[in-house]
Formats: sequence, structure tokens, C-alpha cells
Amino acid sequence: MNVFKVSMRGKNCAKSVLCDLRKALAVHTKNFGANNSYSGAFSDFYGFPSCPISVYRTGDEWRVPKGPQAQRVPREARPVCNHPLRDVWRTLGKEVYNFLDSIQVLWTSIDPVRFAEKEGKAGPLYLWVGVIPSFPDVEIAFRESVFTRSDGPQLLKHVISLDPTADIGSPFTGALGVQIAPRNTPHFEGTGALYLCEGGQSDRVFLLTARHVALPPSAHRNVLYERKRTSQPREDVLILGSKAFSDALEDMMAKIGRELIFINHYKRELAALGEDEDATVAKAREKFQRKLANAGETIVAIDAFYDGITKHWSTLGQRVLGHVVYAPPISGNVVYIGTFRSTLLRKQDFGSRLRLKMHPHPEGHSSFNYPIGGLLQVKGIVEEEEIRQPKSLDANGEECLILIKNGRSTGVTIGRGTGIESFSTSMEIAIYPYSHKDGAFSAPGDSGSIVVDGLGRIVGLLTGGSGKTDSTDKIKKAFPNSYLYPIKT
Repeated sequence: MNVFKVSMRGKNCAKSVLCDLRKALAVHTKNFGANNSYSGAFSDFYGFPSCPISVYRTGDEWRVPKGPQAQRVPREARPVCNHPLRDVWRTLGKEVYNFLDSIQVLWTSIDPVRFAEKEGKAGPLYLWVGVIPSFPDVEIAFRESVFTRSDGPQLLKHVISLDPTADIGSPFTGALGVQIAPRNTPHFEGTGALYLCEGGQSDRVFLLTARHVALPPSAHRNVLYERKRTSQPREDVLILGSKAFSDALEDMMAKIGRELIFINHYKRELAALGEDEDATVAKAREKFQRKLANAGETIVAIDAFYDGITKHWSTLGQRVLGHVVYAPPISGNVVYIGTFRSTLLRKQDFGSRLRLKMHPHPEGHSSFNYPIGGLLQVKGIVEEEEIRQPKSLDANGEECLILIKNGRSTGVTIGRGTGIESFSTSMEIAIYPYSHKDGAFSAPGDSGSIVVDGLGRIVGLLTGGSGKTDSTDKIKKAFPNSYLYPIKT
């Protein structure tokens, strides 16, 4: 990727930014020809989830440790919220990408961003430009980047969190984050976003997702798809594609394996305690006997659950959730899937780690409470003004949106949303990792996930990401002013 430092100079900021951009291109073209490489290629973005290569960067030199024991300094991207660029960016951003187009730069994304060493103070604003790998001699501050399109039965009811099948049964319920795939290409997997009622006297329920999840570009032309007549061939959609179903079965077997290990341990502890009648020993014996009984009951419950799943869910025909009803071309990137045999659910699974991560800074304004039963009610939207001027603070005390999603590949993840849009195939909101210690917010297969804040209010629909590898670094936006925008990670 190329990184271009932004300087704002009064009312003519757009002209000054484009002027600086041209100078940077000229300097880079002169100093870094075909036989030279940029010295910061592998150090500028060290520590990022997708390991992007830095092609060129303007601005001050970044610290690089020297000497035999020197180690690269991990860095991270930070959101940008209250900055003068925000008020002119929608116009300026278009001028930037039109300029890049005019000189035939094969860019994939343009993100306003700040960089920081791990747990350090964020630096100045940069324009982070992603380019196709093997970029030619014209660069600014770009990383190598490819925009990645991540691509039934009666759904089971939720059970209480103490039920031994609560975690392994989640993929078979209707909680948001439902894992889906086209029946004709079950290896192209993605995620469902929201359920929508048709309204009126109809009892039909639709599932909203990204177009490329239900109609993979490799198998379908990018034209309007609409199924108006029952005589038309159906484009069926499965709950759980090939890998997702296999992973779910493996999780069941893995949990049984763990319980067997515990059972062996409890038996050894009981044998070591012997028949001693001492009160303390008797209390310990009773404790291990309870644990032994609970582990045995868990294995019996999982065994029965596994048998039911393999009997009623194994074939593709048994996992048909519905069929594609309406899918505009990829510029719209939204698909409606209808004909469900399940009830409408509007909740999402979460882990206990959210309790601390949703309150990253003591001075931040967070209304998050861990949801009863681990299910967060999704309702309402985050208005555009709050997206652009968030009140939350991250662990560094910097303004950002703390956001959550539940996707097919990475499950429940937390990230930091920025307040200034990025440009790619559409205008987007970037969502960066929660911290330098956390992985990317999403990966291929998470497309279609709905992104919400800690109150369950909708921010956007995940449609793809950019980065050098399958692990991606940012996200698009959705729903400001009640209009669905895409989201990219």
C-alpha cells in the first residue's frame, strides 16, 4: 500500500491535497524505479492482520530499530473522527480517485487513517491507498491489496446458556450471523444479515445478505435477478455450506473429547482421595462426583444432539433455507432470500469477553450491558451524525465507534469504526481491529454479516474487505438515514 500524508491549507485544501499528491508521485517515480525498492516495505505496516507490503509513504521517517538485537515495531491503524477533512472529504475523495484514475493507478481503496505504534499515540492523518499487487512505477503510499468478496430444515430454538448444547447448537438456530451458502456452489460460504417481514397479510420472512454470497460472481452474471414466477428455476440457499457443516460436527466431537479428558481427571482425583471420612476430603469427593456426573450428562446430551443433526441435516436438500427472490446488480450488493420454515429471530450470540472490551476506557460513554442469555437484541440504527462524531473512546482515549459483528468465518468480533468514509467500489466506513493484539475484524465468509454497536443499533452490512491476504483490515457502512450502504473490513 501507499501512504500519503495529508496537509490541510484553508479553503483551497482540495487543491493543496491534489498538489501534494502529484509531488509525491513525481518524487516516488524518480527515486524508486524498477530496480529499487522502498526501504519501509516490510516495516511500515508490521503487525497488521493482513501483513500488507508498503510500496511507498510520504511524511516523516518512522522509527526503525537498528542493531543485532533490533526487532520491528508493531503498528496499527487508528480511526479518524473529528478532523477538518471530514467536512470536505466526500468531494475531495472523489477528486483524489478521479486523479488516480487519470494516471491509470490500479487502486482498490482509499482510506483516511492514522497510524500508531502499539499502545502509542496516533500520528497525523494519512490517505491510505490500496493498489493491486505488482504495482508499477507510480505509487504514493500504497499497500498491496485485493478487494475480497467474502462469499431447510426447521431451525432449532435457542436454549439457556447452561445447556450443554448451547454453544454447539448455535449454528443451527436463527440467530443473526446465520451461516449460508448457495446450494449449487456450497463451498462459497457467507453470512445472513437481517430478517425482514414482508408485511400485510403475508407471513413470509426474508433474509438480507450480500449479492455475491447468494449469487457468486464466478457462477452468475452481474445483472438483475428477480424470481417473479414459480415456474422459474430456483437459486436455493443453504444454511451451513460444506465447510460450515463439517466444522459444526467437528466442534461437537471436540467437545466430547474434552469432556472425556475431564472425566479421566475426575476419576483419578476420586481414586486419590480414597475412602477417608475427613470432612474436607468428603467435601472434595462430593465436588468431584458432581463434576463427573455433569461431564457424563454433557456427553450423553451431545451424542443425542449429534445423532439428530446427522440424521436430519446431512444432505444439501435437508439444509435448504430458502431461495433467492431479488438481487440487484453488484452496485447494490443486497439480496433477499425468501421462503423460510422458521420463526423470525433478531438476536445475536456473544461471548463473555465482551464485558470488558465494550468498556475500553473509563472516560468513554458506553451503555453496553451484557445481554441476558448472551443474546443481543438488534433494533434501531446509528444515525449518520453519530457515525461521523462518535462519543465512544477506545483504550487509547481516542474517539471511535466500538462495533460488533457475528460472521461465518471469524464468529463474534469487535472493532473500531472510523468517522470519515473510505472509497472503494462505493463509499464505505472502515472498521479496524480492536487493538494490535486482536486479529482482523472479518475474513472471507463473513460477507453479509450485520454490524451493530453495543446497543444493538445497526451501522452497516459487511460486503468485503481489503488487504494483502485473506485476512482483511476494514469494512463498509450501512443504514445512515435509513438507507442501506455496504460495509468493508
